[in-house]
Amino acid sequence: MKTDWRDALRGLDLPAGTDDDPEVAAEAEACSRRLPKITVTYERKGRGGKEATILSGFDCSDSELLETASVLKRKLACGGSARGSEILVQGDRRESVRRLLRDMGYTTN
Repeated sequence: MKTDWRDALRGLDLPAGTDDDPEVAAEAEACSRRLPKITVTYERKGRGGKEATILSGFDCSDSELLETASVLKRKLACGGSARGSEILVQGDRRESVRRLLRDMGYTTN
């Protein structure tokens, strides 16, 4: 007789729940955390005529902000910086930045 895979799984001694596992609890909390709405603006004034895309509204730690900036700069192949709760990306990258942020789970204006 052929054994169904469901029957085989029922025979395994698996824990009933994963609520006691701190790693699973931390991951679930991170997934349930709402990411903030990010404002994407374009500036030229006060920059010597150079274009910049400014991302503001982040409410994460400095290390998370630096990591997000690094990912954006790498994917867009451009320079930039991260300070306070803002990320500056060199050039007029508004549409590309919005697309990448949406892919990362953020909402944008």
